[in-house]
Amino acid sequence: MVTWKEFAAAEPDLAETGRSLLFQFKVGLTFLATVRRDGTPRLHPVCPVLSDGRLFVLITRLSPKRVDLLQDGRYALQSFPQPKPGSDEFLVTGKALLVEDHAARAVVLGDARHMADASEILFELWIDRVMHTRWENLLTPQMRSVHRKWHAGTRERV
Repeated sequence: MVTWKEFAAAEPDLAETGRSLLFQFKVGLTFLATVRRDGTPRLHPVCPVLSDGRLFVLITRLSPKRVDLLQDGRYALQSFPQPKPGSDEFLVTGKALLVEDHAARAVVLGDARHMADASEILFELWIDRVMHTRWENLLTPQMRSVHRKWHAGTRERV
């Protein structure tokens, strides 16, 4: 797995597309899927933060997402649909790791574009796979999705 900065160095165009979709509303706004203790998925909206070339989420102490990430760590981060037909999609998957460094927390809180609270728990989202989906021939029988994928294990497009 890699940081956002390492992914962006390997695939700058794909990373820029992803950044624009994850932060299309100026503030980061995405869906975060986590894995519950019983193995079932959990899905919630979150506001990711890009800070110092790294991708983060801040989670409130009472959120079930916090427990999921501490127990398992696997996540999927999906961009919100755009408010127009045929919106592109961007997906990032990997493992979330708890960040306890106070200096790093302060920087991320300063870079957050949403109403972040200092009591929230900070997780860095390490990246394993990325997928950008674009829709062609919208609302026709020929409608199809076109995917650009990247995998950290190969460090190249797949």
